[in-house]
Amino acid sequence: MIRLTPRSTKFFEMFSDMANNLTEGARLLKAILEDMKDVPSRVEQLKTIEHRGDEMTHDILTRLNQTFITPFDREDIHKLASSLDDVLDFVHGAGERLVMYKITDLIPSAPQLADCIVRQSEQLRQAVAHLEKKNNVLQYCVEINRLENEADRIARSALGQLFETETNPIALIKKKEMYEVLETATDKAEDAANVIESVVVKSA
Repeated sequence: MIRLTPRSTKFFEMFSDMANNLTEGARLLKAILEDMKDVPSRVEQLKTIEHRGDEMTHDILTRLNQTFITPFDREDIHKLASSLDDVLDFVHGAGERLVMYKITDLIPSAPQLADCIVRQSEQLRQAVAHLEKKNNVLQYCVEINRLENEADRIARSALGQLFETETNPIALIKKKEMYEVLETATDKAEDAANVIESVVVKSA
């Protein structure tokens, strides 16, 4: 006798855990960039959060391979897990560069970019929390996209100011890369929002 396996809803809980972990990492990065004290030890904490995120991503992909009936397209589950993981990778990457490049001074506009990432992460957390019932999910996606545009403006302004005022070429390269990594994190958050939006539209 053939038994039909019920559609697994565990994925929604797992995505919520991923988004919560991402938000924790984004908030820690913002705190580091606002107050550059004990940077190596705090970046080590960020690394722990990033490793936890990698494990969560692996768990989702493992469950995906073991689940016959999924709550939405398998491809979208894979994309959403990967894109959420990408955001955290760039959050951690920004922290790593502080240690690698021995940056000890506050970087103008970096906290503002980190704040955009925090707010995007919080919107992603809300979006995935409502994804199962599809309640008001698109409004969170719209805000994430708006925040990405805001981050673009901050990054462009910061880079322009950097090239006008920074006379040390090594310092310029380090700060420029920090801005680019932070701005890329906001791009990846937008990618995650686009996947969520696609899931909602397909189920409409």
